[in-house]
Amino acid sequence: MARLDVTEMFHGISFPGHLHTQDSLKYAVSFPFGDTDILIVSYPKSGTTWIQEVVSLIHTRGIPGLSQTVENWKRAPWLEHYYSSALLEASPTTARVITTHLPHHLLGPALQHSKTKVIYVSRNPKDVVVSFYHFHKMANFLPEPHSFPEFLDRFLEGTVSFGSWFDHIKGWTSQINSNLLHVTYEEMSLDLHSTIKKISSFLQCPLVEDEVNNCVKHCSFSSMKENKMINYTLVPQEIMDHSKGSFMRKGKVGDWKNMFTEEDNRKFETVFTSKMMENCTLEFVWE
Repeated sequence: MARLDVTEMFHGISFPGHLHTQDSLKYAVSFPFGDTDILIVSYPKSGTTWIQEVVSLIHTRGIPGLSQTVENWKRAPWLEHYYSSALLEASPTTARVITTHLPHHLLGPALQHSKTKVIYVSRNPKDVVVSFYHFHKMANFLPEPHSFPEFLDRFLEGTVSFGSWFDHIKGWTSQINSNLLHVTYEEMSLDLHSTIKKISSFLQCPLVEDEVNNCVKHCSFSSMKENKMINYTLVPQEIMDHSKGSFMRKGKVGDWKNMFTEEDNRKFETVFTSKMMENCTLEFVWE
């Protein structure tokens, strides 16, 4: 299924047609979640792969066999991708790990009658937009990003693929639910050990210290960057051009400073303040 130049519009949001169809998106928003399911939710380039790896390793108590032999998109498939229905229907019905980039207003109704454990991972949006820009340059199924200032404009307007970052983070983090855990990219960067313990406790899968340490070792950025099961080097060149960049690029907090001009930052701060001030108590780590 190539469809590299196809865009699917769904409820006003554009999705890359290489991975999404109208049927797959409809399947996602009406998915019958089970009480033992684990759902990883994020806006793109916010730490999705990192959380997938953490959850995989918690389940195997730090033993990396599964995460080094099975691709992450099979271990924790994206619910809205065209191939996920076949994967999920063939998987065990207990403790399924599922991933999504869908906003809460689309997926929330499907979750409301289940006890699915939801892990929402976010990242400061300046680093998100820089990482997303570089990803557009290598991912041939995403539109040409053109210049960074142009891409930043579209990101702030919410017209990039996967929709508005502002709507996404406010929609998910405004939910008051004991079955939802909010984790940030920055806290994982600062103290991965404590974050893994927090996630394992949330998943009711407590680990002993050696198991946590093994999870930390195999979830380090350098370890993940070398792991072909999660670094996307197995994806064909015509779909993801690794000569134009690396899927796992730097993994740093504050890398936006190497891309933003003073004008970019002024523009960002103006829009960010106007869109995030109302009914939002989130705090962000910028560097």
